[in-house]
Amino acid sequence: MKINDFEKKIEKSKEILDKLMDPEISLDNSMKLYKEGIKELKEANKMLELAKLEFEELSGDAKAQE
Repeated sequence: MKINDFEKKIEKSKEILDKLMDPEISLDNSMKLYKEGIKELKEANKMLELAKLEFEELSGDAKAQE
């Protein structure tokens, strides 16, 4: 996992959330932004889960070598 990619997805999600908070946003635009935000968060979550698995594997390997 690239940390920068993960951080970019989180930052993009925050930007989308800021846009969604605008009371002048149209329903159509808010739905598009919502879908985009969910996509970014799902991808970030997947990256986080993969990193967690990798960490657990590395931790298990380290314990096995002790």
